[in-house]
Amino acid sequence: MELIEKRINYTFKNKKLLQIALTHSSKTNEDKSKENNERLEFLGDAVLDLCIGAYLYKKLPNKKEGDLTKLRAMIVCADSLYLSSNKIELGEYILLGKGEINSRGKYKKNIIADAFEAVIGAIYLDSGYEKAGEIAISLLQDIIDKALDGKLTYDYKTILQEYVHANNITNFEYKLLKITGPEHAQEFTSEVLLDNKSVGIGTGHNKKESEQNAALKALGKLNLI
Repeated sequence: MELIEKRINYTFKNKKLLQIALTHSSKTNEDKSKENNERLEFLGDAVLDLCIGAYLYKKLPNKKEGDLTKLRAMIVCADSLYLSSNKIELGEYILLGKGEINSRGKYKKNIIADAFEAVIGAIYLDSGYEKAGEIAISLLQDIIDKALDGKLTYDYKTILQEYVHANNITNFEYKLLKITGPEHAQEFTSEVLLDNKSVGIGTGHNKKESEQNAALKALGKLNLI
């Protein structure tokens, strides 16, 4: 618990709140004495919407409501929370049931993003809105900056790259296997390799699209989506 507190730069007064925030429902299905993080996730989702909305409102006084809504949605989406969580290795601290452990649940985007929301909800209960908002902004600052610069985009290659980085995988590459069809309608086939093992093959109308589809197949095989 102390290590994750250091990573989020917050020390809980009520340690039980943090434990609940990190307990997935699959764990409580096995141990009825534990409380899962679903209620804290609900609360944290509301806190994130408010604090990110308030931040954008103050930061961008000339933006219209529709633009602010789109920016907020990009910042607090599951992909953003997943990527920010990987930087603090949040998945390593989530308590999972045996089934989810076996299916590599600590790497699954939705489980990790939900735990992020739950942690923010727990901080809100422990210290109030101001502190919860402060921690949320600090953890999401890179995502926020990219969104404000118009550089926040998500693709399957990005998500796979974050997984590779979080798990210290050194051998990672895309390989173009073949190009078929006439010049005006070529089809590209690419393969993604992790530790020299093929984890996904995809096709597309160009190399980039084939790599995206190969990354999608890899994420599915790794149970990340």
